[in-house]
Amino acid sequence: MKIAFTTQGTDWDSRMEARFGRADYFFIYDEEKDVIEIVDNRSSGNEAHGAGPKAAQALADHEAKVLITGNGPGGNAAVVLQKIGVECYVKAGDMTIKQAYDAFKNGKLEKF
Repeated sequence: MKIAFTTQGTDWDSRMEARFGRADYFFIYDEEKDVIEIVDNRSSGNEAHGAGPKAAQALADHEAKVLITGNGPGGNAAVVLQKIGVECYVKAGDMTIKQAYDAFKNGKLEKF
């Protein structure tokens, strides 16, 4: 299963990003293959509108099945994520990616 994290950096010790659509990066971990993909989302800061749905589409393109973030996606992005079958977990904004992954695996994050 591929798990996407909204992050400020590109390694396991990077801080999570509370925002979904305007996160700097999506750190996507494929548990089955033990492979990490990094999606650079920094250009979203230039978007006046639509950053969330565009970010949701990026997750669909990378076949992520779970999203872990801080505050959760906005309304339009949440609709897109639901349609493409991505489960969203929140309350990881003050963690590192590794801490967020461990919290997810231990059932300590809130389902959005």
